[in-house]
Amino acid sequence: MSIVKIKDKTFKTSIPEEEILKKVQVVADRINQDMDGKNPLFLAVLNGAFIFAADLMRMVTIPSEISFVKYASYEGTSSTGNLKQLLGINQEVEGRHIIIVEDIVDTGFTMQKMIDSLKEKNPASINVCSLLVKPGNLRVPLDIKYAVMEIPNDFIVGYGLDYDQQGRNLRDIYTIVED
Repeated sequence: MSIVKIKDKTFKTSIPEEEILKKVQVVADRINQDMDGKNPLFLAVLNGAFIFAADLMRMVTIPSEISFVKYASYEGTSSTGNLKQLLGINQEVEGRHIIIVEDIVDTGFTMQKMIDSLKEKNPASINVCSLLVKPGNLRVPLDIKYAVMEIPNDFIVGYGLDYDQQGRNLRDIYTIVED
């Protein structure tokens, strides 16, 4: 187990990269089977999902496309409750099978708003593929068909997830060490 310090916080290895990649492969295999012949459009949510999306896409063997979206629901440190699209979808969504690729689903509010927004564009289907899900924190009913891992309500960093924009480059996922 390794320890890293990011800014004023200390983190310890929680999920090694090797374990992450094995579980991503399991989900990719399910997507390959479920979406065979459907040419899904993956919508990776920036910034946190970029590493997960890259690994997932290398494991997806069926014809598919990927695009990136960026949303904001925060001003400073608090949520506004409004989802603002900062980088939009440049592909046609109507009639497409959409798979939202997210790094972590916590309360589910942002994901629900994103799904509601996509539904207005009349896709054939919308599925969520999240690297991490905190089931104990979910506040809205979400069907997360492709959840790679469920985790407790810990503050984590690494594999694309950040602490104050730092630590995304860590290969493993780290959990905060309480002082």
